[in-house]
Amino acid sequence: MVINKKPRSHNHSLNPNFMREDRTEMSEDDDRSPPSDSVTTTDSCFSKTQTRTSGSTSGSGPSSVPEFQAPYPDQVLENVLENVLCFLTSRRDRNAASLVCRSWYRVEALTRSELFIGNCYALSPRRATSRFTRIRSVTLKGKPRFADFNLLPPTWGAYFAPWVSAMAKAYPWLEKLHLKRMTVTDDDLALLAESFSGFKELVLVCCDGFGTSGLAYVASKCRQLRVLDLIESEVSDDEVDWISCFPESEMCLESLIFDCVDCPINFDALERLVARSPSLRKLRLNRSVSIGQLHRLMVRAPQLTHLGTGSFRPSEDVAHGEQEPDYVSAFAACESLVCLSGFREIVPDYLPAIYPVCANLTSLNLSYANINAEQLRPIIRNCHKLQILWVLDSICDEGLQAVAATCKELHELRVFPIDACEDSEGPVSEVGLQAISEGCRKLQSILYFCQRMTNAAVIAMSKNCPDLVVFRLCIMGRHRPDHVTGEPMDEGFGAIVMNCKNLTRLAVSGLLTDRAFSYIGRYGKTVRTLSVAFAGDSDMGLKYVLEGCPRLQKLEIRDSPFGDAALLSGLHHYYNMRFLWMSSCKLTSGGCQQIARALPRLVVEVINDEADEDMGNFVDKLYMYRSLEGPRDDAPKVVSIL
Repeated sequence: MVINKKPRSHNHSLNPNFMREDRTEMSEDDDRSPPSDSVTTTDSCFSKTQTRTSGSTSGSGPSSVPEFQAPYPDQVLENVLENVLCFLTSRRDRNAASLVCRSWYRVEALTRSELFIGNCYALSPRRATSRFTRIRSVTLKGKPRFADFNLLPPTWGAYFAPWVSAMAKAYPWLEKLHLKRMTVTDDDLALLAESFSGFKELVLVCCDGFGTSGLAYVASKCRQLRVLDLIESEVSDDEVDWISCFPESEMCLESLIFDCVDCPINFDALERLVARSPSLRKLRLNRSVSIGQLHRLMVRAPQLTHLGTGSFRPSEDVAHGEQEPDYVSAFAACESLVCLSGFREIVPDYLPAIYPVCANLTSLNLSYANINAEQLRPIIRNCHKLQILWVLDSICDEGLQAVAATCKELHELRVFPIDACEDSEGPVSEVGLQAISEGCRKLQSILYFCQRMTNAAVIAMSKNCPDLVVFRLCIMGRHRPDHVTGEPMDEGFGAIVMNCKNLTRLAVSGLLTDRAFSYIGRYGKTVRTLSVAFAGDSDMGLKYVLEGCPRLQKLEIRDSPFGDAALLSGLHHYYNMRFLWMSSCKLTSGGCQQIARALPRLVVEVINDEADEDMGNFVDKLYMYRSLEGPRDDAPKVVSIL
């Protein structure tokens, strides 16, 4: 499948689909942010406040008079702040509160129990653990998104080892850890399992470096584990039966996701684990689990709300001529099921088994299911509650029209290509996009791959779906215009930024001139993430964006004609951004050096592969990000930090 993490297609220079996102971002995963610990933290805050604001001496008789010591005004303020900030859960609100004054800065750190770090090189583990001393939940991100498309060398960095070593000493009470695009070793997982006695939740998204041995450490040592989610991560087969390492006692497991694990698993051990996990609500299986085995698990766990089916192929457990299990009844018994995914190696004849649950589904991921419109219609016609849908473009425009006719509550749609080649005939077009915009007026997020598009269809979407927050349109093939008029796609994308007032993420493609970027700079005041591929006329295009989008945090550009002048136009804004990525543009080492000299607190990394040695003064890949620590000390030889 071309759309997996680390695509099987190795011709990256011809693949324009850098805007393609991993299937890891299904909304139920995106929203799996750790719940607030406000109750626990607040209790401790109140007890601390009482001890600070009252003092007495014990004694008896008339001479024993309690002594009252009035607290200092600053101490009173801190006590009040602690009681208030304990209820403040938004990261942005907390960050804003910490900037008020030194006292607020100190109290906010003391009352924070959840730590989010969007770039593991933005600060050191020592700085993080010394400032925030009462953390129970950590979310840590590493490599930039282009690592998913083999645009970063495998040894680039983002190692978890220094972080887990620091947290093991500073946070022995740590309960939750979410990692994304980090290099995690088996030794890291072993240290984690040994260090955090009350550990409950581990989520590894797009991570690599570990195998089934590391999973065995976690399964055997973390006896209070509730969540173990492995999402689009690369897990090596160490021939260790990690499923059998979970304790034999009743488990408090609530979520188990391992659909990215390619090696076979011990199904009998998995069945026993599911049977002794009465709280299990989310289960996503890998391709080694057949539909017959899926039936056995569903009978054991009818309480599931989220299910990844594994391979949806004929069962190998049934002898030839023997009647297969009643899959329809098994699905019908799962009355709480609201999210369905999987369907790897699908045999469409088995799809009727899921019909009983369609009416209750709010999320359906068919992005591995190569099915056509006729096979989709019986499923989708009953999905009136559906809010999230991921599909392959094999369903064609006719399938999208069926979705538009039924799914009036749809909030998120992703249409992936089954064949991402530039010169292929795409089965979806402006017809499907326009149908969705007319039928799904509550749409907030769309990722749409196609081979042809028109301005009229994009303008219609901007008017019919004004609540769009995310709009990512990937017209595969370089510099493709409106296929009806032959005009650039400027007016379509201009309409999106003009009419969608809440837009925060935008990905553009097709034939675009500087006019499109002038629209983005003029109207895209809420855009925080912008992805650009094979677009633009001159440096002015990027200047429009950098000078006109005040909230821009993430900027990703590849194969575009922007050079040093465009890069230097953003000097005023780079400290406010999380990162800038530019590859295969017209940058020179001199321009990058100017940025590094002008902004010393910005880390400027130039990445040149061995094959790029003949590029002379030109820079192939530039990755810039802000950091409190300065240049990192673990960069490989192919990375030059200016």
